[in-house]
Amino acid sequence: MNTIHTLAQYLNHSKLITDGSFGTYYADQFDTNEMPELANTDTAKAERVRTIHKEYIDAGAKLIRTNTFATNTVLLNTDLDSVVKNIDAAVTLAKEAVCSCKKDCFIAGDIGPIPMTEGLDADAVQEQYYQLGKAFLKNDIDILNFETFSELTQILPAIKRLKQEMAETGRPLFVMVQFSVNQFGYSAAGLSAGKLLSQAQTADEIDAAGFNCGVGPGHMEQIISKLKQPVGTYLISLPNAGYPQRIRNRICFSKHPEYFQTKAAELTGKDGVDIIGGCCGTTPQFIKLLAAGLDLAQTPKTAETPAQQERPQTIQDRSFFAGAPRKLIAVELAPPATANDEKLLEAAHMLEGLGVDVLTFPDSPSGRTRIDSVLMAGKVHRETGMCVMPHICCRDKNAIAMRSTFLGAHINDIHNFLIITGDPVPTLARQTTKAVFNFDAVGLMNIAQDMNVESFADCPLTYGGAINQGRRNLDVEIRRVIRKMEAGASFFLTQPIFTAEAADRVRRIRNETGARILCGIMPLVSHKNALFMKNEIAGVMVTDEIVARYPENADRETGEAVGVALAREVMQLTADFADGYYFSFPFNRVSMLTEILQKV
Repeated sequence: MNTIHTLAQYLNHSKLITDGSFGTYYADQFDTNEMPELANTDTAKAERVRTIHKEYIDAGAKLIRTNTFATNTVLLNTDLDSVVKNIDAAVTLAKEAVCSCKKDCFIAGDIGPIPMTEGLDADAVQEQYYQLGKAFLKNDIDILNFETFSELTQILPAIKRLKQEMAETGRPLFVMVQFSVNQFGYSAAGLSAGKLLSQAQTADEIDAAGFNCGVGPGHMEQIISKLKQPVGTYLISLPNAGYPQRIRNRICFSKHPEYFQTKAAELTGKDGVDIIGGCCGTTPQFIKLLAAGLDLAQTPKTAETPAQQERPQTIQDRSFFAGAPRKLIAVELAPPATANDEKLLEAAHMLEGLGVDVLTFPDSPSGRTRIDSVLMAGKVHRETGMCVMPHICCRDKNAIAMRSTFLGAHINDIHNFLIITGDPVPTLARQTTKAVFNFDAVGLMNIAQDMNVESFADCPLTYGGAINQGRRNLDVEIRRVIRKMEAGASFFLTQPIFTAEAADRVRRIRNETGARILCGIMPLVSHKNALFMKNEIAGVMVTDEIVARYPENADRETGEAVGVALAREVMQLTADFADGYYFSFPFNRVSMLTEILQKV
């Protein structure tokens, strides 16, 4: 297909222009909302596919992608055999288009994200990516293009297998990976453009990496201009034509190819992009302008710009556990559901001088409205001077709002956070209240980790995560703790521990991960309180034996005495491995803490 033997050899002396969007151009040309991939195996429509490929080649594209972005079992709603047949047909059409144009042009097998569905777990999805790649290789395609992904973990196992198998045969395989990020530079998984590119660069099996879709050329240039240019990996940029608009119930993109070309020149010039093309909204006209107007001379890459090398010399450690060799004490104060914060402030003042290391504030737990955790933490910090740690959950805010929260907290001298996925919205409230859940706790931790580099390098955020030791499959929880640690979590708070079995499960997590763990302790205060926690609060595992320890209709003093004894027992059960204790007192009865600590 090309007089130059491999794509790598081509890129050694010239930058590369790819095709533009197949899907949106297909819809525009044939006035249809049908999936273009279905045309691959439809003899009446196959010529449409050949025609679009030829138009991009004639416009100057040196690489075309097969019409297979959505060719998988989920999006085509079919079995794997039918998917492979669709790939076979798509490759044939692409090859026929290249031959008919009589021009040198590479062909890349195109693979898009496979949606997770019921019955298709992560292992099955990874296996399908591998099978898709194998189908292209059997058709003598030696370039694979994985595009529009939010993270690398979904596809890297398949890429490694495919690369290894090709290496054993002595046949070259060139792998391209593109991530989709928003205008702020974050993917749907909460990973920054810089982190995504860095992860791809460290994977030896990936030859070229970059970004496609998600943003227009202006935002794409802004994002890439701030990144380290990759070393040993070619850089890709395939932005959209612009941002879509809905006109007469059709999605339409801006038609400004001249502006697109201007930004493409900046990307391939000062920004060091090696592979340039287009995604949604880009047509052969866009590619023709790129081929006619870009300087495609290849230039050596630099590791990083001088501005990127600058780093603060002094880093302030504002973590609540800094310099504390003893076991740590954290106390939770639940913000009120009304605007009356008098009782909470009384509890906070009561804790002054008791050796408490940090006060924590849950973020509307159980999906019910309470005073904002960051604002409540800020007020307590101002009035008491104590270290505070609001909880931040992913339920109610998107990435934009969460970044704003971190920035606002930082300028108000709040630097410690507990990052959690968050409880779901109660069923009865779902008709009027919608959860966001753009990503889970690990995704938000990735954002915080990136902001520590971008915005808080001189005084980083300190954040931790939650441990659910009651999860049925503890191995899953252990893997999740490790993922959180990889995302920068420096401590963990557990769900309340009530039994030796629960303590043993946390001990195992500590032994296998090495995590700094504050064990959760909830001194229940009455029989009624114990029954409520057992039956109505998710994640709190209260046994019948615990409930039975509280006499029915006992007075307050008796109930609290049982709670104090229970807390002391849990502290003894966990003393050999706990780095500290995380107290959550029902009804903010923090006065119990003095007696608990005195008797331990």
